[in-house]
Amino acid sequence: MNIVTDAKSQLTPEASLLAAHPTASGILTVDLDAIIANWRKLEKTAVPAECAAVVKANAYGCGAEQVSRALAKAGCKTFFVATVEEAAVVRAAVPEATVYSLGGFFQNTGDAYARIDCKPVIGDLNELAEWDVFCRRSGWSGGAAIHIDTGMNRLGLTVSEAQGIIPRINAGDHGITLVMSHLASAELLNSPANARQLASFREIASLFTGVPASLANSSGVFLGAPFQFEMVRPGCALYGVNPTPEADNPMQPVVDLKARIVQIRNIDRGETVGYGGTWTARRPTRLAIVSAGYADGYFRAASANDGTRGAEVVVAGKRCPIAGRVSMDLIAVDVTDLDKNAVRRGHMVTLIGEGITVDEVAHHFGTIGYEVLTSLGRRFVRIYKGGDAVAARSDATAEKSEPAAAEKSEAAAPATPVGPPALPTAAPAAPPPLPAEPTPPSA
Repeated sequence: MNIVTDAKSQLTPEASLLAAHPTASGILTVDLDAIIANWRKLEKTAVPAECAAVVKANAYGCGAEQVSRALAKAGCKTFFVATVEEAAVVRAAVPEATVYSLGGFFQNTGDAYARIDCKPVIGDLNELAEWDVFCRRSGWSGGAAIHIDTGMNRLGLTVSEAQGIIPRINAGDHGITLVMSHLASAELLNSPANARQLASFREIASLFTGVPASLANSSGVFLGAPFQFEMVRPGCALYGVNPTPEADNPMQPVVDLKARIVQIRNIDRGETVGYGGTWTARRPTRLAIVSAGYADGYFRAASANDGTRGAEVVVAGKRCPIAGRVSMDLIAVDVTDLDKNAVRRGHMVTLIGEGITVDEVAHHFGTIGYEVLTSLGRRFVRIYKGGDAVAARSDATAEKSEPAAAEKSEAAAPATPVGPPALPTAAPAAPPPLPAEPTPPSA
């Protein structure tokens, strides 16, 4: 075995950018224009329903601040997150938007909700009672959503519990701004569960007089008008994951992930590669060692061994197979079939992009596109192109630049925690008295 030294290699623009960020292992490019195009397609599909956007988990790893701002500029008015901390990031980016937190309500979280004007999604009678108490004591009148379980068996009031609060809805001044449920099998077009959930939700939602209803997630949007109600809540489809896995993907790809080659190695026939020696060279082999691994969200399940072909990456415009196990920080790629001058130390390989979709990578990982996107690591330099991106410099104290023009892109350092926005000092206006708290039905 010998190590090929290539000190005079010509760096690609991407590799040159990495040279300016020596602690980064790769470049993750997020196309905000593609996210906007996906939102507009979903909006058009769901007309006349409002098309909200789910930006939880840092907008599925794509950057909640940048994505929310771009979508708001495109016309999106309502955003869903999982936690109050996530809501604070979105509120700072889009001060005029409606923000819902799917994580529910606890008595000690009321102030946090009120201070950033975030609406809790309430899915339990105890939460509802605690929310009522908070509203009375604080005078907050920001509103909340009611989540009804129609078959997921995860969060949400039961249908009978929801029926029990109908008198409060009919009494007015109830503070409920949305009634919603969540589909369990929307990606399966012919699943009988979809029809059962639709019938159950339609019946109970009709009793919430004057309250907008929402059932459809990304896949649910494509189940047709009966599932769309007054609002749809797409998430993964915004970021390029196929919401219709039984058909072609109607969404545009959003992310492109590249990592650099840190070394070129030549090995003889019969030598093994990686931990455990599970992959054996069947010929004299040229390997490119790439600086990404499972610590960066490139799962170990994509590994190759003597009996199983693993995932592929794109090197110099051609697909090449992984050789051996994916390790924490490195991947070995078999580039033997490429021209010797086509691949060099410092060049970039594409892990996602150039025809390799998030869904294809998810297949090799043994998971779904959601997990792929939300696992992509913080060691990657982020680049935002299109939209209205404002990317932070690597210096934590750097001031933000002006929004980029639609055709330009800006590089960002790995994401850092975003603190909550400044809290309002004025006390909220006192709401009218709320009806009596509901009494949970007896067992």
